[in-house]
Amino acid sequence: MSTFFVDPDIAKAKTISTDVYTSNEVFEIFKEKIFANSWQFIGSSELTSQKNNCYPFTLLENYLNEPLLLTREESGKIHCLSNVCTHRGNLLMYEACKALNLRCKYHGRLFQLDGKFKSMPEFKEVKNFPSADDDLHALPLYQWANFLFTSLGKKFPPEDFFKDMIARVGWMPFNDFHFHPDLSKEYFVKANWALYCENYLEGFHIPFVHAGLNAMIDYGDYETELFFPFSSLQIGISKTGEDCFDLPSSSPDHGKNVAAYYFWIFPNMMFNFYPWGLSVNVVQPHAVGKTKISFFSYVWKEEKRNAGAGGDLDKVELEDEEIVQKVQKGVRSRFYRHGRYSVTREKGTHHFHRLLAEFLNQ
Repeated sequence: MSTFFVDPDIAKAKTISTDVYTSNEVFEIFKEKIFANSWQFIGSSELTSQKNNCYPFTLLENYLNEPLLLTREESGKIHCLSNVCTHRGNLLMYEACKALNLRCKYHGRLFQLDGKFKSMPEFKEVKNFPSADDDLHALPLYQWANFLFTSLGKKFPPEDFFKDMIARVGWMPFNDFHFHPDLSKEYFVKANWALYCENYLEGFHIPFVHAGLNAMIDYGDYETELFFPFSSLQIGISKTGEDCFDLPSSSPDHGKNVAAYYFWIFPNMMFNFYPWGLSVNVVQPHAVGKTKISFFSYVWKEEKRNAGAGGDLDKVELEDEEIVQKVQKGVRSRFYRHGRYSVTREKGTHHFHRLLAEFLNQ
Protein backbone atom coordinates (compact mmCIF):
# COMPACT_ATOMS: atom_id res chain seq x y z
CA MET A 1 0.00 0.00 0.00
CA SER A 2 1.32 3.42 -0.93
CA THR A 3 1.95 6.19 1.59
CA PHE A 4 -0.86 8.70 1.92
CA PHE A 5 -0.08 12.38 2.28
CA VAL A 6 -2.17 15.52 2.61
CA ASP A 7 -0.24 18.75 3.00
CA PRO A 8 -1.12 20.54 6.27
CA ASP A 9 -1.20 23.81 4.34
CA ILE A 10 -4.65 23.74 2.76
CA ALA A 11 -3.59 26.31 0.17
CA LYS A 12 -0.96 23.89 -1.14
CA ALA A 13 -2.69 20.59 -0.45
CA LYS A 14 -4.13 18.09 -2.89
CA THR A 15 -7.01 15.84 -1.85
CA ILE A 16 -6.28 12.36 -0.53
CA SER A 17 -5.64 9.49 -2.95
CA THR A 18 -8.73 7.94 -4.51
CA ASP A 19 -7.53 4.57 -3.17
CA VAL A 20 -9.40 5.60 -0.01
CA TYR A 21 -12.69 5.24 -1.90
CA THR A 22 -11.88 2.39 -4.27
CA SER A 23 -9.40 -0.01 -2.62
CA ASN A 24 -10.59 -3.11 -0.74
CA GLU A 25 -7.23 -3.19 1.02
CA VAL A 26 -7.68 0.32 2.40
CA PHE A 27 -11.27 -0.47 3.36
CA GLU A 28 -10.08 -3.38 5.50
CA ILE A 29 -7.19 -1.41 7.01
CA PHE A 30 -9.59 1.29 8.18
CA LYS A 31 -11.48 -1.34 10.18
CA GLU A 32 -8.71 -1.88 12.71
CA LYS A 33 -6.67 1.29 12.41
CA ILE A 34 -9.57 3.72 12.67
CA PHE A 35 -12.91 2.19 13.63
CA ALA A 36 -11.73 -0.27 16.29
CA ASN A 37 -9.89 2.54 18.11
CA SER A 38 -12.48 5.30 17.79
CA TRP A 39 -15.56 5.95 19.91
CA GLN A 40 -18.87 4.79 18.50
CA PHE A 41 -22.46 5.74 19.23
CA ILE A 42 -24.60 3.09 20.94
CA GLY A 43 -27.81 5.02 21.56
CA SER A 44 -29.44 6.63 24.57
CA SER A 45 -29.69 5.33 28.11
CA GLU A 46 -33.36 4.65 27.32
CA LEU A 47 -32.13 1.34 25.87
CA THR A 48 -31.64 0.17 29.46
CA SER A 49 -34.04 2.47 31.23
CA GLN A 50 -34.88 0.09 34.10
CA LYS A 51 -32.85 -1.92 36.59
CA ASN A 52 -31.78 -5.37 35.43
CA ASN A 53 -32.31 -4.45 31.77
CA CYS A 54 -30.13 -6.21 29.20
CA TYR A 55 -29.78 -4.96 25.64
CA PRO A 56 -27.71 -6.93 23.08
CA PHE A 57 -26.49 -5.17 19.94
CA THR A 58 -23.87 -5.47 17.22
CA LEU A 59 -21.35 -2.66 16.91
CA LEU A 60 -21.15 -1.54 13.26
CA GLU A 61 -22.90 -4.58 11.82
CA ASN A 62 -21.41 -5.81 8.53
CA TYR A 63 -18.09 -4.10 9.31
CA LEU A 64 -16.74 -4.44 12.85
CA ASN A 65 -19.49 -6.99 13.60
CA GLU A 66 -18.73 -7.03 17.32
CA PRO A 67 -21.49 -8.57 19.51
CA LEU A 68 -21.91 -6.39 22.61
CA LEU A 69 -24.31 -6.10 25.51
CA LEU A 70 -25.57 -3.26 27.68
CA THR A 71 -26.68 -4.15 31.21
CA ARG A 72 -28.03 -2.06 34.05
CA GLU A 73 -27.40 -3.37 37.55
CA GLU A 74 -29.78 -3.09 40.50
CA SER A 75 -27.70 -0.09 41.60
CA GLY A 76 -28.47 1.63 38.29
CA LYS A 77 -24.92 1.37 36.96
CA ILE A 78 -24.70 0.65 33.22
CA HIS A 79 -22.07 -1.70 31.76
CA CYS A 80 -20.96 -2.41 28.20
CA LEU A 81 -19.80 -6.01 27.87
CA SER A 82 -18.85 -8.55 25.28
CA ASN A 83 -21.93 -10.59 24.45
CA VAL A 84 -19.83 -13.74 23.92
CA CYS A 85 -19.64 -16.49 26.52
CA THR A 86 -16.08 -17.15 27.70
CA HIS A 87 -16.63 -20.91 27.61
CA ARG A 88 -17.28 -21.83 23.96
CA GLY A 89 -18.10 -18.52 22.30
CA ASN A 90 -21.88 -18.68 22.21
CA LEU A 91 -23.82 -15.43 22.10
CA LEU A 92 -25.10 -14.86 25.62
CA MET A 93 -28.22 -12.74 25.14
CA TYR A 94 -30.29 -13.00 21.98
CA GLU A 95 -32.80 -10.22 22.63
CA ALA A 96 -33.52 -7.39 25.05
CA CYS A 97 -34.90 -8.57 28.38
CA LYS A 98 -34.82 -8.19 32.17
CA ALA A 99 -32.53 -10.57 34.04
CA LEU A 100 -30.84 -10.88 37.41
CA ASN A 101 -27.91 -12.79 35.86
CA LEU A 102 -26.57 -13.64 32.42
CA ARG A 103 -26.85 -17.37 31.69
CA CYS A 104 -25.45 -18.96 28.56
CA LYS A 105 -28.02 -21.09 26.79
CA TYR A 106 -25.36 -23.50 25.50
CA HIS A 107 -23.81 -25.00 28.67
CA GLY A 108 -25.23 -22.90 31.49
CA ARG A 109 -22.27 -20.66 32.39
CA LEU A 110 -23.53 -17.85 34.62
CA PHE A 111 -22.34 -14.26 34.88
CA GLN A 112 -23.30 -11.27 36.99
CA LEU A 113 -24.68 -8.19 35.27
CA ASP A 114 -21.26 -6.54 35.58
CA GLY A 115 -19.76 -9.42 33.56
CA LYS A 116 -18.05 -11.20 36.46
CA PHE A 117 -18.06 -14.99 36.26
CA LYS A 118 -20.47 -16.53 38.77
CA SER A 119 -20.76 -20.28 38.23
CA MET A 120 -20.40 -23.14 35.74
CA PRO A 121 -21.83 -26.69 35.93
CA GLU A 122 -19.52 -29.73 35.61
CA PHE A 123 -16.31 -27.72 36.17
CA LYS A 124 -15.24 -28.87 39.65
CA GLU A 125 -12.24 -30.77 38.31
CA VAL A 126 -10.86 -27.93 36.20
CA LYS A 127 -7.61 -26.54 37.61
CA ASN A 128 -6.87 -22.82 38.08
CA PHE A 129 -10.51 -22.04 37.52
CA PRO A 130 -12.09 -19.56 37.50
CA SER A 131 -9.68 -16.79 36.49
CA ALA A 132 -10.07 -13.27 35.15
CA ASP A 133 -10.22 -14.80 31.65
CA ASP A 134 -13.58 -16.30 32.56
CA ASP A 135 -15.18 -12.90 33.11
CA LEU A 136 -16.87 -11.20 30.19
CA HIS A 137 -14.69 -8.57 28.53
CA ALA A 138 -15.75 -5.14 29.78
CA LEU A 139 -15.56 -2.27 27.29
CA PRO A 140 -15.13 1.40 28.16
CA LEU A 141 -18.47 3.17 28.36
CA TYR A 142 -18.80 6.91 28.01
CA GLN A 143 -22.04 8.68 28.86
CA TRP A 144 -22.80 12.25 27.90
CA ALA A 145 -26.23 13.33 29.09
CA ASN A 146 -28.45 10.43 27.94
CA PHE A 147 -26.13 9.34 25.12
CA LEU A 148 -23.90 6.26 25.33
CA PHE A 149 -20.67 5.53 23.47
CA THR A 150 -18.09 2.77 23.51
CA SER A 151 -14.77 1.85 21.92
CA LEU A 152 -13.24 -1.54 21.17
CA GLY A 153 -9.86 -0.14 22.20
CA LYS A 154 -8.53 2.19 24.86
CA LYS A 155 -6.15 4.22 22.72
CA PHE A 156 -7.98 7.56 22.92
CA PRO A 157 -9.88 9.16 25.80
CA PRO A 158 -13.46 10.16 24.92
CA GLU A 159 -12.73 13.81 25.75
CA ASP A 160 -10.57 14.01 22.60
CA PHE A 161 -13.72 13.42 20.58
CA PHE A 162 -16.57 15.06 22.50
CA LYS A 163 -15.29 17.84 24.75
CA ASP A 164 -15.72 20.68 22.25
CA MET A 165 -19.24 19.69 21.30
CA ILE A 166 -20.24 19.37 24.94
CA ALA A 167 -18.77 22.77 25.76
CA ARG A 168 -20.63 24.43 22.88
CA VAL A 169 -24.14 23.03 23.36
CA GLY A 170 -24.03 21.87 26.98
CA TRP A 171 -26.68 24.45 27.87
CA MET A 172 -29.37 22.40 26.12
CA PRO A 173 -31.70 20.43 28.45
CA PHE A 174 -30.84 16.99 27.16
CA ASN A 175 -33.05 15.27 29.72
CA ASP A 176 -35.93 16.73 27.70
CA PHE A 177 -34.68 15.08 24.47
CA HIS A 178 -36.56 11.84 23.81
CA PHE A 179 -35.86 9.21 21.20
CA HIS A 180 -38.53 8.90 18.49
CA PRO A 181 -38.14 5.60 16.61
CA ASP A 182 -40.93 6.62 14.22
CA LEU A 183 -38.79 9.51 12.99
CA SER A 184 -35.55 7.54 12.84
CA LYS A 185 -34.59 6.16 9.44
CA GLU A 186 -31.99 4.10 7.59
CA TYR A 187 -30.57 4.85 4.16
CA PHE A 188 -28.29 2.80 1.92
CA VAL A 189 -25.91 4.73 -0.29
CA LYS A 190 -23.91 3.31 -3.19
CA ALA A 191 -20.79 5.21 -2.20
CA ASN A 192 -17.80 4.88 0.09
CA TRP A 193 -18.31 5.94 3.71
CA ALA A 194 -15.49 8.53 3.50
CA LEU A 195 -17.12 10.24 0.50
CA TYR A 196 -20.32 10.61 2.48
CA CYS A 197 -18.42 12.13 5.42
CA GLU A 198 -16.43 14.61 3.37
CA ASN A 199 -19.61 15.79 1.65
CA TYR A 200 -21.08 16.48 5.09
CA LEU A 201 -17.97 18.39 6.14
CA GLU A 202 -18.39 21.32 3.78
CA GLY A 203 -21.19 23.73 3.05
CA PHE A 204 -19.61 24.56 -0.31
CA HIS A 205 -22.13 22.39 -2.14
CA ILE A 206 -25.27 23.80 -0.46
CA PRO A 207 -26.13 26.40 -3.16
CA PHE A 208 -25.64 23.80 -5.89
CA VAL A 209 -27.22 20.70 -4.34
CA HIS A 210 -29.72 21.86 -1.68
CA ALA A 211 -31.97 24.58 -3.10
CA GLY A 212 -34.46 24.29 -0.24
CA LEU A 213 -31.84 24.43 2.49
CA ASN A 214 -30.04 27.27 0.71
CA ALA A 215 -33.25 29.32 0.89
CA MET A 216 -33.09 29.11 4.70
CA ILE A 217 -29.34 29.17 5.43
CA ASP A 218 -27.22 32.27 4.84
CA TYR A 219 -24.39 30.84 2.74
CA GLY A 220 -22.30 33.98 3.16
CA ASP A 221 -22.31 33.58 6.96
CA TYR A 222 -21.84 29.81 6.95
CA GLU A 223 -19.01 29.05 9.38
CA THR A 224 -16.69 26.08 9.87
CA GLU A 225 -14.67 25.63 13.06
CA LEU A 226 -12.04 22.91 13.47
CA PHE A 227 -11.55 21.29 16.86
CA PHE A 228 -8.43 19.23 17.24
CA PRO A 229 -7.86 16.42 17.10
CA PHE A 230 -11.14 14.71 16.27
CA SER A 231 -14.10 16.99 15.64
CA SER A 232 -15.39 20.03 13.80
CA LEU A 233 -18.44 22.28 13.71
CA GLN A 234 -20.43 23.95 10.95
CA ILE A 235 -22.89 26.66 11.96
CA GLY A 236 -25.92 27.43 9.81
CA ILE A 237 -27.20 31.01 10.16
CA SER A 238 -30.83 31.72 9.29
CA LYS A 239 -31.46 34.14 6.43
CA THR A 240 -34.74 35.32 7.91
CA GLY A 241 -34.00 35.22 11.62
CA GLU A 242 -36.82 32.70 12.06
CA ASP A 243 -36.68 29.12 13.33
CA CYS A 244 -33.52 29.77 15.35
CA PHE A 245 -32.20 28.77 18.74
CA ASP A 246 -33.02 30.95 21.71
CA LEU A 247 -29.40 31.10 22.81
CA PRO A 248 -28.48 31.85 26.43
CA SER A 249 -26.11 34.71 27.19
CA SER A 250 -23.48 32.13 28.19
CA SER A 251 -23.30 30.79 24.63
CA PRO A 252 -20.40 32.08 22.49
CA ASP A 253 -22.97 32.34 19.68
CA HIS A 254 -25.35 34.57 21.64
CA GLY A 255 -26.74 37.26 19.35
CA LYS A 256 -26.48 35.11 16.20
CA ASN A 257 -29.47 33.66 14.37
CA VAL A 258 -28.25 30.08 14.60
CA ALA A 259 -30.57 27.72 12.72
CA ALA A 260 -28.41 24.59 13.07
CA TYR A 261 -25.25 23.23 14.65
CA TYR A 262 -23.61 20.50 12.58
CA PHE A 263 -21.00 18.65 14.64
CA TRP A 264 -18.85 15.96 13.07
CA ILE A 265 -17.05 13.46 15.33
CA PHE A 266 -14.28 11.39 13.73
CA PRO A 267 -14.60 9.11 11.96
CA ASN A 268 -18.30 8.55 11.25
CA MET A 269 -20.71 10.43 13.53
CA MET A 270 -22.74 13.59 12.92
CA PHE A 271 -24.68 15.40 15.63
CA ASN A 272 -27.13 17.83 14.05
CA PHE A 273 -28.77 20.17 16.55
CA TYR A 274 -31.90 22.02 15.50
CA PRO A 275 -34.39 24.10 17.50
CA TRP A 276 -36.64 21.00 17.57
CA GLY A 277 -33.96 18.63 18.89
CA LEU A 278 -31.17 16.39 17.63
CA SER A 279 -30.56 14.10 14.66
CA VAL A 280 -27.63 11.74 15.20
CA ASN A 281 -26.31 10.28 11.94
CA VAL A 282 -24.06 7.23 12.09
CA VAL A 283 -22.18 6.34 8.90
CA GLN A 284 -21.65 2.57 8.75
CA PRO A 285 -19.33 1.08 6.11
CA HIS A 286 -20.67 -2.06 4.45
CA ALA A 287 -18.37 -2.35 1.43
CA VAL A 288 -15.97 -0.18 -0.54
CA GLY A 289 -18.88 1.26 -2.49
CA LYS A 290 -21.77 0.74 -0.07
CA THR A 291 -22.66 2.58 3.13
CA LYS A 292 -25.56 2.49 5.58
CA ILE A 293 -26.63 5.78 7.16
CA SER A 294 -28.69 5.56 10.34
CA PHE A 295 -30.64 8.62 11.52
CA PHE A 296 -31.61 8.66 15.21
CA SER A 297 -34.07 11.43 16.10
CA TYR A 298 -34.31 12.93 19.59
CA VAL A 299 -37.13 15.45 19.88
CA TRP A 300 -36.98 18.40 22.26
CA LYS A 301 -39.69 20.75 20.93
CA GLU A 302 -42.26 18.93 18.80
CA GLU A 303 -43.92 22.15 17.64
CA LYS A 304 -40.71 23.20 15.83
CA ARG A 305 -39.96 19.88 14.14
CA ASN A 306 -41.18 20.66 10.61
CA ALA A 307 -39.66 24.12 10.31
CA GLY A 308 -36.30 25.64 9.45
CA ALA A 309 -33.04 23.95 8.51
CA GLY A 310 -34.05 20.70 10.21
CA GLY A 311 -37.56 20.59 8.77
CA ASP A 312 -37.10 18.27 5.78
CA LEU A 313 -34.11 16.06 6.51
CA ASP A 314 -35.27 13.31 4.17
CA LYS A 315 -35.13 15.62 1.14
CA VAL A 316 -31.66 16.89 2.07
CA GLU A 317 -30.46 13.32 2.62
CA LEU A 318 -31.67 12.14 -0.78
CA GLU A 319 -29.98 15.10 -2.46
CA ASP A 320 -26.71 14.24 -0.69
CA GLU A 321 -27.02 10.59 -1.66
CA GLU A 322 -27.51 11.44 -5.31
CA ILE A 323 -24.39 13.58 -5.49
CA VAL A 324 -22.05 11.27 -3.55
CA GLN A 325 -23.14 8.30 -5.66
CA LYS A 326 -22.16 10.28 -8.76
CA VAL A 327 -18.80 11.12 -7.14
CA GLN A 328 -18.22 7.44 -6.31
CA LYS A 329 -18.45 6.67 -10.02
CA GLY A 330 -16.24 9.62 -10.90
CA VAL A 331 -13.36 8.83 -8.54
CA ARG A 332 -12.95 5.46 -10.26
CA SER A 333 -11.90 7.23 -13.43
CA ARG A 334 -8.32 6.56 -14.56
CA PHE A 335 -8.03 10.29 -15.25
CA TYR A 336 -8.80 11.48 -11.71
CA ARG A 337 -6.37 11.12 -8.81
CA HIS A 338 -6.43 14.35 -6.80
CA GLY A 339 -8.30 17.64 -6.53
CA ARG A 340 -7.60 20.86 -4.63
CA TYR A 341 -9.34 22.49 -1.67
CA SER A 342 -11.16 25.78 -1.34
CA VAL A 343 -9.28 27.49 1.48
CA THR A 344 -12.43 29.21 2.73
CA ARG A 345 -15.01 26.47 2.18
CA GLU A 346 -13.34 23.07 2.54
CA LYS A 347 -11.45 23.30 5.82
CA GLY A 348 -13.52 20.46 7.29
CA THR A 349 -12.83 18.09 4.41
CA HIS A 350 -9.11 18.93 4.53
CA HIS A 351 -9.07 18.20 8.28
CA PHE A 352 -10.79 14.84 7.64
CA HIS A 353 -8.35 13.87 4.90
CA ARG A 354 -5.41 14.77 7.14
CA LEU A 355 -6.76 12.40 9.81
CA LEU A 356 -7.31 9.60 7.32
CA ALA A 357 -3.75 9.93 6.04
CA GLU A 358 -2.37 10.02 9.58
CA PHE A 359 -4.14 6.81 10.59
CA LEU A 360 -3.33 5.01 7.36
CA ASN A 361 0.37 5.79 7.70
CA GLN A 362 0.64 4.60 11.31
